[in-house]
Amino acid sequence: MLKKLLIQNGAVLYRKNLIAADVLIADGKIARVAPGLRPDRKTDVIDARGLLVLPGFIDLHCHLRDPGQTHKEDVASGGRSAAAGGFTAVCCMPNTEPPIDCAPMVSYVRQKAERESPVKVYPIGAVTKGRGGAELAELGLMREAGAVAASDDGSPVMNAGLMRAALEYAVSAGLFLISHCEDTSLSGDGVANEGYNASLAGLKGIPRAAEEVMVARDVLLAETLNTRVHIAHVSTKGGVQLLREAKRRGARVTAETCPHYFALTDDLILEYDTDAKINPPLREEADRQAVIRGLADGTIDAIATDHAPHNFDGKNVDFNAAAFGTVGFETAFAVAYTTLVKGGILTVAELSALMSAKPAAVLGFEGGGAIRLGLAADLAVVDPEAVWTVEPDKLLSKSKNTVFKGRELTGKVRYTVVDGKVVYGGEAKGAR
Repeated sequence: MLKKLLIQNGAVLYRKNLIAADVLIADGKIARVAPGLRPDRKTDVIDARGLLVLPGFIDLHCHLRDPGQTHKEDVASGGRSAAAGGFTAVCCMPNTEPPIDCAPMVSYVRQKAERESPVKVYPIGAVTKGRGGAELAELGLMREAGAVAASDDGSPVMNAGLMRAALEYAVSAGLFLISHCEDTSLSGDGVANEGYNASLAGLKGIPRAAEEVMVARDVLLAETLNTRVHIAHVSTKGGVQLLREAKRRGARVTAETCPHYFALTDDLILEYDTDAKINPPLREEADRQAVIRGLADGTIDAIATDHAPHNFDGKNVDFNAAAFGTVGFETAFAVAYTTLVKGGILTVAELSALMSAKPAAVLGFEGGGAIRLGLAADLAVVDPEAVWTVEPDKLLSKSKNTVFKGRELTGKVRYTVVDGKVVYGGEAKGAR
């Protein structure tokens, strides 16, 4: 039996409001939320004075590289990095080696996570066998093994007929599809956003249309079938507008974006910093502002990390040859808090919803992503005033390829609690 845990003196996000209260956790669940609670001798205590007590963050989109590329990341190291970022649950994409495209591979990830990860790990199965885009994978069997969604992320399902079949099959399998929206006939071998900066840097561009035509296609397919689809890592002004119009029509579409798309622009490619090579690429200021508006008005449902670890050799090469991606677990909250809350765009409660309650809703986790009596005690305790500088060598991920290196951010995770157990931060103290 777990010891009881009492988080005292914090500002608790409870019933969508920040209140001065204590949180008592017993048997891994939220037992009481009220001011003035007192511990007994069997209760550990966290003093959260000056801190925010939030629902644990849920990441809809990450890459753990396990199996096959565990020199970059594995389930254990990725779990530790996620915990350091306040995440209590993460959904890992199937572009591993071999890919997660069958029930045994789903089981492998789940079982390894149960043994080694401090946070909950939910596998996402591939849409097509081998992520090859030619033949549907066994979605139903993967669902039975514990997959929560299906995606060929890292690659699009280019064949529209196959994507339609996948959307239909997903319904009977009890899954939803996450679409990596990229028309590879348009993106080709591009490495950066098509525009002035790419021309100035002498880099081949990826047009916004490569993303937008696939957003339009998959939204229209979902409308045709009256089924749902989730759009991954939205990065363009046009993509946001397409989603806004689709939602107004009643389309069953949800979407996510990532911190780098609302905090950064493609100005970074002028430095030839390969950590700024990301897919979809960093866009221009107008796109950044559109993504922010999409988050503020509900067009974009969630903030995900697209945590994409790469080892030193994968990034320490010419920009054209470098791998796409940036790590994101440990910077996600601080980047979002600095840009959106300190920037006066969102409240703490609104940001929390984008990182907790709304991802839970996308996944169909009823009541998840909230602090409620009787629910699992999955919590992030954060310091909203902490100012810190991102130092790659201090990240817990095996890989250090962060596009935010050297940046000063506000907001720092101090404790992460999963099922009532402190999995990150200083140890809770015994009651006196």
